[in-house]
Amino acid sequence: MKRIIYTLIGLLAFNVSNAQELETLIDEALNNNPEIQKFELQYSIASEKVNEVNTLPNTEFGVGYFVSEPETRTGAQRFKVSAKQMLPWFGNITARENYVSALADAKYEDIVIAKRKLMVSVSQSYYNLYANKAKQEVLSENIKLLETYETLALTSVEVGKASAVDVLRLQMRQNEMQQLLDVLSQQFLAEQTTLNKLLNRDKDLEVSVVNELIIPSEDFEITSENLALHPELLKFDKLYQSVEQSELLNQKESSPMIGFGLDYINVDKRPNMDFSDNGKDIIMPMVSLSIPVFNNKYKSQTKQNELQQQEILAQKQERTNTLETLLDKAVNDKVSARISYATQTKNLKQAKDAEEILIKNYETGTIDFNDVLDIQELQLKFQMNQIESVKTYYVQTTIINYLIQ
Repeated sequence: MKRIIYTLIGLLAFNVSNAQELETLIDEALNNNPEIQKFELQYSIASEKVNEVNTLPNTEFGVGYFVSEPETRTGAQRFKVSAKQMLPWFGNITARENYVSALADAKYEDIVIAKRKLMVSVSQSYYNLYANKAKQEVLSENIKLLETYETLALTSVEVGKASAVDVLRLQMRQNEMQQLLDVLSQQFLAEQTTLNKLLNRDKDLEVSVVNELIIPSEDFEITSENLALHPELLKFDKLYQSVEQSELLNQKESSPMIGFGLDYINVDKRPNMDFSDNGKDIIMPMVSLSIPVFNNKYKSQTKQNELQQQEILAQKQERTNTLETLLDKAVNDKVSARISYATQTKNLKQAKDAEEILIKNYETGTIDFNDVLDIQELQLKFQMNQIESVKTYYVQTTIINYLIQ
């Protein structure tokens, strides 16, 4: 689990203080998330069941009183006390313990899976916050840029080189961008609540994110062979083993049970008689054997176990196919994000060059504010796409880490 955390944090190595923040958030989530606590409690319950099955059947005690006292040579029988203990066949209790332990092992994988998924959720929410914050900064910068253009337009209007319509268009564009900025602010608060609740803390607690994320020049090697060791698949192996233990237990339970007991019968002395053993009590040790003559129950259980194993193998193959598909999609989306980022970077540079040309034209006295708005809109689009590409790259990296680390 730590290896996955270190892999995620390694992507943020250029900003140690903020990288530490993400690691801290993940650690806090793993310690406080109620879903993780739920699975840990379920595992503790499953583990405790080992002590539950490590027991013998109830000891039977009986007391009887002879309403009509039977007469024997040594006297009348008054009451009877009996005790009986049945014992399972050799290895039966051990088989139960092994079966319950196998179920607990399978339940443990739920904890591992839940922790991995929680780490993905925390990381993705963190990257969503980063993208939101970065977009707000871009919008603020563009609003300031439009304010500058508005000043230029007002100056041009005064000298008759632009119309009031140009000024109004710039103002309307600012209003639209301010609206986007306000919406993003609300979305940031909603995403912040999501992250805080993953950490099981107050929803209004402020979350700090990195100031900048960059796509590394080189990607780490992706080894799909590690997918076979994914806990979602290992759980099926553990379930398969638990069915094997269930069948061993079934075979043991189809064996006989042996019982040991003791009967004590109280005998009264015969009056006015003197002979040996007069009034001697009766003690009778007993041995019993419980044989499952009608064993269709155990044969049916064996058949059910065979079918259940086949079902588990089919489920594992189905989940393997799904995880392989998710991995392939994440890898492709990650590559696409890198390509998109490079394209947006190139486009953004060209848009800035166009912007510089417009500024130079203004210095010569000719400027078309329609072109200004078009270029500004393109710049905003490229900047937003660039941020989305970075976020997508890191989100897909998080998914890949979930699958193969």
